[in-house]
Amino acid sequence: MTTAHATDTPFAATPASAVAAPRRARPFDKTQAPTSALIRLIAGRELAPTRQEYDAAVAALQDGDPAMDTLVEWMYDYGPREARALFEQALAQGVEQVADCPEPLRRFFREVEAEPVWLDRTLLAEGARFIQGSGLTAAYVLRDLALMGGYLLSGFNQSLVLTGALNKGTARRVAETGKWWIDCTEEGGLAPGADGVRATLHVRLVHALVRRNLAGRPEWDSSEWGMPLCQIDMAATYLGFSVVMLGGLRKLGIPVTRRESRAVMHLWRYTCWLMGVQEKWLVDSEREGMVLLHHTIMTQSRPDWTSRELGQALAQEPLERSYSRWQSLRRKLDYHRHLSVSQYFLGSEKMAQLGLQGASSWYPLLTMPLRVLGYSLQRFVPGLRRLQQRRGRRAQQAALAAMFGDQTQGVIQPGKDHPAHL
Repeated sequence: MTTAHATDTPFAATPASAVAAPRRARPFDKTQAPTSALIRLIAGRELAPTRQEYDAAVAALQDGDPAMDTLVEWMYDYGPREARALFEQALAQGVEQVADCPEPLRRFFREVEAEPVWLDRTLLAEGARFIQGSGLTAAYVLRDLALMGGYLLSGFNQSLVLTGALNKGTARRVAETGKWWIDCTEEGGLAPGADGVRATLHVRLVHALVRRNLAGRPEWDSSEWGMPLCQIDMAATYLGFSVVMLGGLRKLGIPVTRRESRAVMHLWRYTCWLMGVQEKWLVDSEREGMVLLHHTIMTQSRPDWTSRELGQALAQEPLERSYSRWQSLRRKLDYHRHLSVSQYFLGSEKMAQLGLQGASSWYPLLTMPLRVLGYSLQRFVPGLRRLQQRRGRRAQQAALAAMFGDQTQGVIQPGKDHPAHL
């Protein structure tokens, strides 16, 4: 699918917000740098936003998740403990199993159970199989490029720092995100009532609770940062799991066909529809996603102290992993391997902005030839692709187990002192 320009883009139709733009957004004239010929060929257009696209993105800094935010307000009015129990019952058993179900709860679940007309479950399955087959390479891209590189965008960091979500208990938070990712990328993981759907709606509730808490705290400066966990930040996150992952896989030696790209984009489009990302920010193709990702980045501030704090906390996470044998050695190897991948993608200047220096790109460069050969052979040897899918998923699950250690695997479960506690 080619990418339209100007008012034909799906994310260009929102009018500018009447509220003053948060200061974290770059001025429009600073977003108009020309696009190189190569990137213009790949993206199908200039990356610079039109005025209408710019206004839409800036306005989305003030947008939350109306459906879930409204439900959370009802939960507080109804009685937080009782309402949370009803929500968890509806999540686990289906809303029809909730006796005398309150109408706000029933309405919310009926909305998310009504599948969008564009949903293609064949593509969901293909996307899941591709992601499983990418094995630990996908995990490296998501952790060492998408997450670590995302910390350079300081506007995105504020909610993470104020909740302590990733600079305190980093290993647990990264593991919980990994569990959600595994649930969503199982074959059938996004079927009605499946683990991926339940995990996504659970995380969506947590996001709304955090948004409500932070917006009412004096430390949160809405004139600077906009709304906590706003639409444009959620869109940027979803593009990290799709567009950034696909580009990173290619750069690490895994070829991606047009069909595979489409399937992965579709899987994350539906996942993030469930997460509460508005339709206008959900794109069909990798090309459209590249353009939208660029537009989300222009709403972000430059690296600051939060970039260093979060980057250093993430870098130390492998030193907390659990292994049954050779634990100390394997922790150190993981630590240096992940830094090497980040260095390869981000370069020395950005690594220094994250407070991380002295790494080299030894691991990606050493392993890339074998990866190119192995994944290319899958195109020609019958059965090899299915074998790699099984091996890749086992490797992903083993890495998740190492991050959780002896703790129970699960998505985020806020304690009583967490902003998302209800």
